[in-house]
Amino acid sequence: MSKVRVHHPTGKIHAHVMLPGSKSESNRLLIIQALLHDSQPVSNLSNALDTQLMQHALQSDSPLIDIQDAGTCMRFLPAYYCVTNQRKTITGNARMMERPIAPLVQALSEIGFDVRYGGKEGFAPIEIFPISDLSRLSDEVYIEADISSQFVSALMMIAPFLPNGLTIHFTTPAISLPYLEMTEQLLRQVGVKLTMNSDSIVIQHLHKSEIVSREPKVNSDWSSASYWYSIAFLAKEADVFLVGLRDNWMQGDRIMADWMKRFGVLTEFTVDGAWLRKVPVDFPKMMKLNFKDNPDLAQTLAVMFASANVYATFSGIDSLKVKETDRIEALQKELAKMNVRFDFSDMYDFYQLKGEFHIPDSEIETYHDHRMAMSFAALGLLGPVTIQNPDVVFKSYPDFWNQLHQAGFQLDFSSR
Repeated sequence: MSKVRVHHPTGKIHAHVMLPGSKSESNRLLIIQALLHDSQPVSNLSNALDTQLMQHALQSDSPLIDIQDAGTCMRFLPAYYCVTNQRKTITGNARMMERPIAPLVQALSEIGFDVRYGGKEGFAPIEIFPISDLSRLSDEVYIEADISSQFVSALMMIAPFLPNGLTIHFTTPAISLPYLEMTEQLLRQVGVKLTMNSDSIVIQHLHKSEIVSREPKVNSDWSSASYWYSIAFLAKEADVFLVGLRDNWMQGDRIMADWMKRFGVLTEFTVDGAWLRKVPVDFPKMMKLNFKDNPDLAQTLAVMFASANVYATFSGIDSLKVKETDRIEALQKELAKMNVRFDFSDMYDFYQLKGEFHIPDSEIETYHDHRMAMSFAALGLLGPVTIQNPDVVFKSYPDFWNQLHQAGFQLDFSSR
């Protein structure tokens, strides 16, 4: 097992950081490009492992596609292979076989595609079989929208390529709405006409004459930027320039800039990126946040609040249970090493973060989850912290450790 000991000797951060492109945008754009048969290269494409797996899958002629632990691949590719009428089996690693896929399979079957389970019902592997008559596909479908927004995004991306478009009805309230809005914006950029309502999305068929020519480009990743906000907060002083970061709400994690104002981390946008600067402030010692639309920020802020002894309540994080790991359980176990509890309140339906923080004496486990590693790495500003399996960051942010080193962190890698 590999591990890294993380420590910053001065606590002062002055750095220029080249953020990766958003893997959420990248994987959506790759699907849309493939459906358009558009071979233009995508500018600023993410170098994340998830995006590499998506590229490989879209280019592969193999009937068996192994997407390992890439969630967007498992959610987007079944819909793509259905609408392109291909015979494919999609599988993944052991954890991927435990993550629910039934809402998407049911929706694709309701439209008229031939989608089957290759093992346990409700879970991967998924088998897709060609159908003889695409013209008979339904133009209406119902789907649970409170498990993963990626199920809905998958349907949105294939809808313009169905004979009569598609109306998607939500049987439950949608979560992670910014990710649906991201899919909406990317579709509109290529000429798709659609209407989004609180309980449905109506998407028209895209005719060749309506396709808009453009140069596809991915924005820098706000989820990756969130770790630098935490670093700026924990530092004694901080001036961090995030190259290419835009004041752009296509990514819902842009909310991080607004949330962090209250904690003395200010954002100044320029034509080339964004400056993060720490200023003295009496930050709140009690916080209440709902992560229904921004679940990827929960781990970052949980560690940050814990380190500052902020009594916080987190709601809207149920979807974290079905991510790369059960992120709620993982947080509970690792925060406990710092004398911080993260308990569920049955009475109020939220998680409470409280305790008297201290730097952990034992190593931080990452549970094969990139966000666990990057969220806890910021604690190296307060004292030495050891993190297991640091290579998990390759899933979304391959240059993370190199950039921490460039920012003055001491990193001692070892294996055992």
